[in-house]
Amino acid sequence: MPEATDLRRLTPRATEIAAEARTLLEESGPDALTMRALADRLGIKAPSLYKHFPDKHAVEVELIAQMLTESAEACEEAERRAPGSLPALTDAYRAYALAHPHLYRLATERPLPRHALPAGLEDRAAAPLMRACGDDEDLARAAWAFAHGMVILEIHGRFPDGADLTKAWRTGAEALRR
Repeated sequence: MPEATDLRRLTPRATEIAAEARTLLEESGPDALTMRALADRLGIKAPSLYKHFPDKHAVEVELIAQMLTESAEACEEAERRAPGSLPALTDAYRAYALAHPHLYRLATERPLPRHALPAGLEDRAAAPLMRACGDDEDLARAAWAFAHGMVILEIHGRFPDGADLTKAWRTGAEALRR
């Protein structure tokens, strides 16, 4: 698990459990992430997990927080390299999502558990895109919808063989520029 993720709000044992959950998720996908499978990987009984996380949803929220933190970091780095560049942000977003497809799916294919996330995290994740879009919320939403749609279709293998996805990404990002 990347060091950049802020796990200081978790106990050391909860951090270990979250790391193992992340490994299980990354290896086998969201459907494989169960409390029983996680306990088996840790060599403990499933009820022991509940001392650290009240339920599976809490484990998933932690993983979603990791995804938002890490994708924010990737986009912030792209923004440092190319301030105001929507293509640079979409490239960074795509690279992160494709490097972590199961984590990306867990975080984006269901309603976002905003109430359970660390304060300010969603805003931090959106901030580079908002800045690149001149704080135009509608443009930022359209740009995110484009990026999410493209990457989820790519993750699910929905484009035909031979499709030039890099060109499609560039065309879409350029079309959204002012």
